[in-house]
Amino acid sequence: MKRADLLALTPEGLVSLANRGLVKRATRDVEAGGAPEPSVDADGTVHGDFGDGVTTSLPVGVGLEGAVCSCAATGMCRHIVTLVLAYQRQGAGPAEETGPGPAEGSGAEWSPGAFGDEELARVLGQHAIAAARRVFRGGYAARIRRPSADDPVATVELPTCTVRFLVPGELGYVDTDAAVSSRGRMIVLAVWAFRAADEAGLTGREVRLDVGGAATAAVSGLESVLGLVDELLLDGAMNAGPLPAGTLRSAARDLAAADLHWPAAALEDLAAQIAAYRDRDARYAPELFAGLAAELYARHRAALHPGGSPRSQILGTDERASTPLRHVRLTALGCRVGGTDRERTVSVCLAQAGSGIVLVLPRSMKATEDEPLTGHDLASRKIAGTALQTLAAAEVVSQTASRSAGRTVRLGGGRLTGTLVTPLEPATAWADLPEPLLVRDLAALDRAMAALPPRLIRSRVAAELVRVMEIAEVRDLHYSPAAQRLDAVIADRAGATAVISATYSPHSPGALDALADALAEDPHRISGSVGRVGGTLIIDPMAVATSRAVVVPDLAPGDGSAALASGRPTAPGPLTAALENAVTASAEAAHRGLRHVPDGLRARIAEAAGTLHRTGLTKAAGSLTALHTALSANDPDHLITTWADAHIRLLTTLERV
Repeated sequence: MKRADLLALTPEGLVSLANRGLVKRATRDVEAGGAPEPSVDADGTVHGDFGDGVTTSLPVGVGLEGAVCSCAATGMCRHIVTLVLAYQRQGAGPAEETGPGPAEGSGAEWSPGAFGDEELARVLGQHAIAAARRVFRGGYAARIRRPSADDPVATVELPTCTVRFLVPGELGYVDTDAAVSSRGRMIVLAVWAFRAADEAGLTGREVRLDVGGAATAAVSGLESVLGLVDELLLDGAMNAGPLPAGTLRSAARDLAAADLHWPAAALEDLAAQIAAYRDRDARYAPELFAGLAAELYARHRAALHPGGSPRSQILGTDERASTPLRHVRLTALGCRVGGTDRERTVSVCLAQAGSGIVLVLPRSMKATEDEPLTGHDLASRKIAGTALQTLAAAEVVSQTASRSAGRTVRLGGGRLTGTLVTPLEPATAWADLPEPLLVRDLAALDRAMAALPPRLIRSRVAAELVRVMEIAEVRDLHYSPAAQRLDAVIADRAGATAVISATYSPHSPGALDALADALAEDPHRISGSVGRVGGTLIIDPMAVATSRAVVVPDLAPGDGSAALASGRPTAPGPLTAALENAVTASAEAAHRGLRHVPDGLRARIAEAAGTLHRTGLTKAAGSLTALHTALSANDPDHLITTWADAHIRLLTTLERV
C-alpha cells in the first residue's frame, strides 16, 4: 500500500510543516545515502531505522505531527523529514488509493469544504468545533484561493491568520501561522469558509465572502453618523468651527465599539482634517477632506447593496481580533516615516510569503522642536531589539509574533524572546517572494488593479497594495521643483511601464536624494505602495535593491540639498485632466460648504461638467451637472445626495480611466 499523502507533500509543504533548515539537511542526508530504507506495515505505517539507535515511524491519518521518533528532539526533527524524503524517493510514481485520502479528491477540483464536521471533530476535537461555532455566530470574513495546476494548495486567509491545506483530502497536513492554542479553531473556520463558498456556487480561483453571522443588510450601521457628515458638508471645513472635530471623534469611537472599523477610521481622518484646517496645518487638503466624506457615503451605500462586496470588507467588522502566530518568517520591504510636529510614526512593511500578504509593524515616537527626529535620526532606534535601519531590510523569523485583522504585527524583541533578524543580501533581496507580492509583469498588475473594488469601499488594511516590482530599465528620471516630486518611469522585461513618484517630506529630507542615487545604479527590484491614476500605475517607493545595497530612502542621511536633474512632468491625458479638474471643483464646494458656494465656483463646476461631456465621460458629466443644478435650489437633502453621487462617481472613474 502506497502512502499517497506522503507522496503528495511538496518540498514547500515540508518546509511549512518543519522548517527550511531541517528540509535542507534531510535532503543532503538522502542524497549522500545516509537515509534509512523505509518499510511499510500492512496498515500503511512507514518505519525507518537510522542505524544509530534512532527509529522513526509515520502512522496513517495523523500527519507529521503524529510521527514518532526515538531521538531526543521534541516535536519535528530531521529524522522525520528524512524518512518522508526517503519514502518519496522509494515510492515515486502513481499513488494508489489509501482510503479517504488524497486519491478521493486530488487536483484543482478538490475543496476543503468536503470535510464533514464529524471528521473535523475526530481530528481536531470537539473543543475546536465549539470555539469555531462561537465565531461563526458572530460572522467572519474570509478570502479563499482554490487549488490549481500551478498551485495545488487550497488556502484561506482569515482575518488574523492564514490556513493552507497542503495535501488534498488530508486534515493531518494543514499549515497555519496561528498559535497552537487557536490552531484547531482556525482550521475549522477555514473549512467552513470553503464549504460556504461551495454551497453558494462561488467557484472562482479567488473568492472573498462573509461566513455566518446574522443578516443585517437592512441597515449599514452608519445611519447615526451620516447626519453629522451632512451638516459638515453643508457648512464646509471653512465654517465648521472647533466643535465638529470632537463630535466626529466621539462618533468614530462609537463606530469602533460596534466593530465598524473602516468607517470609524475614515471618520477619525475626517476629524483630523477639520482640526488641521483650524490649526492652519499643511496636512489639510480639500481633496482629502472631500474624499473622506465621499468614502463614508460610499460605504453606507455599498453595505446596503445585496449583490456587492462582503459587508466585512466594506465595514471592517473583524478588525479588532488579534491572533498569536507560530514560527512566522517575514521579509522586510522597507519602511515609511511620517507623523506630525509632535510625533513621528514609523511603519515597517513585512511580507509574509506563505500567505502572500504584507503586514505592518507600526511604532510612534515623540518629537519636539529641540529634537525634530528625521528618518535618519530614527534609523538607529531599536524596534523589536533591532536597529530600524537593519530591521527595514531584513529577514525576520519570530516565535512570538501576533497579527491583527488590520494586518498589523507585533514582534518580541531580540533572540531571547524568539525573534531572529538577518539582513537581506542585496543581489537576491525579495527574489524568492511569491506572486502577487513579487511583480514581474506590470501589465498583469495593471489589470489586477483595474479589477479591484473602488478604493472608497476597499478594506482599510495596512499595506494592502504594497508590492515588489522587478525592474528591467529605468527611464526619464527627473525632479519637479514646483511639486517637490521625483518621478521616474520603470519598465519590465516586456516593456510595460509604471511611474515611480516620490514627494519631498520634511520628516525624511534625504529621501529623494537617496532614491535618485539608487535609481541611477541600475536597480533590479523596488518595493512600494501601488496605485492607479488615469490608467497609469503609480508606485510610492519604500526601498530599492541594487547590487550594492538595499536602500531605504526614508532612513537616508542628508538635508535634501543635492542637485537633482529637473524636468517637466508628463502631462496627464485629456480624460485624466478633465476628471482631476472636476474632482478639484467638487472638493472645493465641500471645503467651502454646499450652502456657501459662490457664483464663481458654480461656474467652474458647470465648466468642468462641459469638459467631461466633450471628452466622452457623459455619466460623470451628468452627475456634475446635477450638482450644479442642485446648488441653485433650496433643498439641503437633495444637495447632499447629488454632491455624494457626483464625487463618488468622479473618484471611481478617475481610478478606472
